[in-house]
Amino acid sequence: MTSKNKINEDLANERRKCNFNIEEVTYILDGGKEKTLQRKKIEDVALNGGASVDDIPEEYLSARERYENAIRKSCIYTNIVKNEVLEITGIENYGSPVLRRTGDAFFKDISPFMLHLGMFVPSIIGQCTAEQQATWLPRALDMKIIGAYAQTELGHGTFIRGLETTATYDPETEEFVLHSPTITSYKWWAGGLGRTANHCTVVAQLYTQGKCHGTHLFIVQIRDLETHMPLPGVKVGEIGPRMGFNTADNGFLGFNNYRIPRMNMMMKNAQVLKDGTYVKAARHGKLTYGTMVFVRVTLVGEASFNLAKAVTIAVRYSAVRRQSELRPGSIEPQILDYPTQQHKLFICIATAHAFQLTASWLWNTFTAVQAEMKKGNVDTLPELHALSSCLKALSTSDATAYIEQCRFACGGHGYMLSSNLPFLYAFVVATRTYEGDYTVLLLQTARFLVKAWEQAESGKVVTPTVAYLNRHFTTNGKMIWDNSPEGIIRVFQSVAAGKISLCVRSIRNRITSGMDHEDAWLMTTVQLVNAAEAHCRSVILHTYWNEIVRLTKHSSDNVKTVLNQLVMLYLTYWALERTGDLLRYSTISENDIDLLQRQYEELLVKIRPNAVGLVDAFDIRDEILQSTLGSYDGRVYERLMEEVQKNPLNKEPVDPSFHKYLKPLMKSKI
Repeated sequence: MTSKNKINEDLANERRKCNFNIEEVTYILDGGKEKTLQRKKIEDVALNGGASVDDIPEEYLSARERYENAIRKSCIYTNIVKNEVLEITGIENYGSPVLRRTGDAFFKDISPFMLHLGMFVPSIIGQCTAEQQATWLPRALDMKIIGAYAQTELGHGTFIRGLETTATYDPETEEFVLHSPTITSYKWWAGGLGRTANHCTVVAQLYTQGKCHGTHLFIVQIRDLETHMPLPGVKVGEIGPRMGFNTADNGFLGFNNYRIPRMNMMMKNAQVLKDGTYVKAARHGKLTYGTMVFVRVTLVGEASFNLAKAVTIAVRYSAVRRQSELRPGSIEPQILDYPTQQHKLFICIATAHAFQLTASWLWNTFTAVQAEMKKGNVDTLPELHALSSCLKALSTSDATAYIEQCRFACGGHGYMLSSNLPFLYAFVVATRTYEGDYTVLLLQTARFLVKAWEQAESGKVVTPTVAYLNRHFTTNGKMIWDNSPEGIIRVFQSVAAGKISLCVRSIRNRITSGMDHEDAWLMTTVQLVNAAEAHCRSVILHTYWNEIVRLTKHSSDNVKTVLNQLVMLYLTYWALERTGDLLRYSTISENDIDLLQRQYEELLVKIRPNAVGLVDAFDIRDEILQSTLGSYDGRVYERLMEEVQKNPLNKEPVDPSFHKYLKPLMKSKI
């Protein structure tokens, strides 16, 4: 990456200190040299023309102006993708992470088109028949129709079975009648729904021949394609100001006996015949969760990328910022030299790596399960659902905490919107809730873990991510503490097994004492969340270590060294964070914990010379970072002053409010 401006000398010195090949690490994170080159080519095509740049930062615009600007730039970026980028990637990659990453240059907040490509198009691909796809998919990909995904309602979110919107089949007209029977049944939160979309995927309770068949998906036109007016029977609008996502056009949607054709029901996994007969595919209930699982899988990668942006900003700023005196009269040190600052930031670099590699591994798992599902085998779907649930929960939760930690590490300047850290936080903190609340998702994983425990207890071989449960039943006593990466991972697996064991015992004891199963489960949920978190943490540790070993097999020695230091930092950090669990479930001693602490502090020292090189390896262009504090050239103070000049309040020396309010106040008598 290059800059037209002179590089800040402190930042230039940091890059001279770096002792590994930065590009080599970029290739590893991107999934190979070819993918890096393709990404760079896409970024050049999309960004070199300057179309992403705003003359006035969007935070100075009114709500209407921000929305209009977001639509304008969404259309510009969509045309760039359609006319130029797809020649590079191919149509099958229309919704790829690279395109979403590049799109971040166009929006500090978010695009109103996000759910069109993120959920509307995937729902057509995953839930429609070939005939339906032929009707809808080309129009959606070519933006002839613009869609949203309307699942969450005012009164129901995670509990999908509780959704109230109804779709009642009328065999006389061969239509479904969509209706919102209560105020709580109004669709709520769907991105792009308020003012932008003319179609949406609607999740509704299907009624036919007097019977409810549960939630199903429907393609619904909600606005006229010429006038954009809401169609009769449709009530739609924007839900109002939010903590973030203010250009996402989150909307509400209600129906008053609104009719759609029978074939607008997505019928890949279930269908309603002309006479109203309901026919479902085998194990339909599991198949309809496909779009939701897809989104959860992608959110792990999103968490990694947004954390990578935040820590790039914070590390570069910390290399430029000098503060205090270690000794009277000495030069003020870079704040990156303080171990406390390293403690705040280096774990963020390691976590971004851990989540990126785990996201790639999870994506491969997802595609393998999809391939099996096409053959009619859904046996591996429960494990994928459990994995995607807990990894989505943990990655978004950790990313939220660490992005805020990056903001804290930048002091007062991190509070400026121009740093982009508040935008990143507002984006990621929302992901902790949408597409599954943190607690609820961990409880979904916990159900899988309890079943896996029962299988292992009966001597059955369990699926790979819980294989450690089989070992639990053949091991006596506590797990022997071992300071190696493999040893730390084994202990974390033992912690997870021990916590799952306690949950099962608690549930059984409560049932024995007279509780029914539902109440016994409910009373154990605090422990179950804790067990699911422990399981997920062990999966991340195991995957991160295994992927680093695999991916650095042919790397240069220096790259292998720095990436091993980073993964060891991650393992050691979490061992120190969970010493209570380690003391309970392993033979770790107080002396072992002291050694871990020293090891952690030594790793901070070893990583320090390569800190800027490691964030440079994320290879995030300035246009995508959109930060006064984190630009490649390190001109922090110059950029802050340049940003001040864009403030409309500074266009005139005296504000009209002085003559209108301040002066009369000053001249008034008490």
